[in-house]
Amino acid sequence: MNALSTIDFGIIGVYFVVVLAVGVYFRKRTSNPTQYFLAGRRVGWLAIGASLFATNISSEHFLGLAGTGSKSGLAVGQFEWLAILVLLLLGWVFTPFYLRSGVFTMPEFLEKRFGPASRYYLSLVSIIAYVLTKISIALYAGGILLHAVVGWDMYTSAVVIVVATGAYTVLGGLAAVIYTDLVQMFILIIGSVALTLIGLHDAGGWNAVVAKTPPEFWSMFKPMDDPDFPWTGIVLGAPIMGIWYWCTDQYIVQRVLSARNLDHARTGTIFAGFLKILPVFILVLPGVIAYALTNGEVTGDRAYAWMVTTLLPPGLRGLVVAGLLAALMSSLSAMFNSTSTLLTLDIFKRIRPQADEASVVRVGRIATGGIVLFGLLWIPFIGQMSDERMFVYLQSVSGYIAPPIAACFLFGILWRRANGKGAIATLLTGFVLGATRFVLEIHHKSEPFSDGVLRFVATVNFLHYAAFLFAVSSLVMILVSLATAPPSPERLRNLTFAEVDRSQPLPARWNRMNAVASALLVMILFFLYWTFR
Repeated sequence: MNALSTIDFGIIGVYFVVVLAVGVYFRKRTSNPTQYFLAGRRVGWLAIGASLFATNISSEHFLGLAGTGSKSGLAVGQFEWLAILVLLLLGWVFTPFYLRSGVFTMPEFLEKRFGPASRYYLSLVSIIAYVLTKISIALYAGGILLHAVVGWDMYTSAVVIVVATGAYTVLGGLAAVIYTDLVQMFILIIGSVALTLIGLHDAGGWNAVVAKTPPEFWSMFKPMDDPDFPWTGIVLGAPIMGIWYWCTDQYIVQRVLSARNLDHARTGTIFAGFLKILPVFILVLPGVIAYALTNGEVTGDRAYAWMVTTLLPPGLRGLVVAGLLAALMSSLSAMFNSTSTLLTLDIFKRIRPQADEASVVRVGRIATGGIVLFGLLWIPFIGQMSDERMFVYLQSVSGYIAPPIAACFLFGILWRRANGKGAIATLLTGFVLGATRFVLEIHHKSEPFSDGVLRFVATVNFLHYAAFLFAVSSLVMILVSLATAPPSPERLRNLTFAEVDRSQPLPARWNRMNAVASALLVMILFFLYWTFR
């Protein structure tokens, strides 16, 4: 490890001062629930797009994308580029319904469409998933990174990160989170681009890196029997997980709910789509460069930290560490704020419907503080996870939670006959099948199954299982909905395509601009796929 210089610590110190100042500034502007949880619904497209990108990119992206890239090449970037298409789906298909409904949370939208049972299910599942997966894994990955580049032990790193992130999130609510993300996006991109360019220069350029790495590193599509990223799983399973994550998860969608109008919300998702082109080149590629520079000796989770501590001069090293902190803190702040929103509006507000606005905001701040405290208490346990289990754990949970929720939202918007009984049957069936696979997978790792069926269920690629689970969930939704009474017309109004009020069309200028930008984005994406096919 190369010790950070004085200028490095100065850059990091300035970064902390800026993000805390943002929190203090927005504290005075969060006097009611709309301001605290949705930034007053007046956020512009640039901040929305930047926040979507910065919220998504966390420390496990630096650790995992570069690490996987150093072992198997660019294919892990499929999840980044597929997100582009799903972001367009969010902007063009889902967002109009979310904004017309006036909801604060995704569970609240499900209640409007299907009834309270679906709302409670999604609220509880989301809160548990945030606390036990996203928060814990972000802290663990961040601890590893900061230990490598700063020298702090993992627990000290995690405490500093949680306290600093919790401070501006508690103070300023979603506005502080979004506008801090805008700053963090630039820091993240500038630092990562600098590291990639310096790595390419030291390796002798693009052609030299290609020559020093296996040919299969440069293909985005792997064979169907590939253990990690089979092309069939990418085509069939990954989009389902993407729809859950980008289009239905409170953690992400809360950003578009804060938009000043549909125009800005949609433009923000398109801008985020352009930004999602970058991670393959600034996060996955550094891992490939590390492989080329060391002849395959530095791979896995060490790759990105090795690049930072070995290649960068003083000053730039501090900027990249600030970028790592930016990525981690933006994701954590989003988790804190989203979990606080669910706890406050989907649970507290339901228990105390008569609570005034000041009480709701106060409970929101207390809930955020409680989540921060839980993050601190969780630190001793996250150190027990190995690097391998960290990512298998995260991917498995996403693959097993996503399909039934994605099915409910898709059918809820696209099919007017889908009803509340079909939705809750879909959610519960998906939960049982997902939990069964998760338990069998854990058991098989400690005590392998001899039975062929159990062994197959426990070991089938998680992307293939996600596709299977979505197919079953869709079938349950269709059969149960058709076998029971249709939803009332009042429940469908402005919540499905068949019942949309089209009396107020969007301004033509925004429609044309967004349509052209979306078409350009899709053309760029297919050009990239053709280049790295």
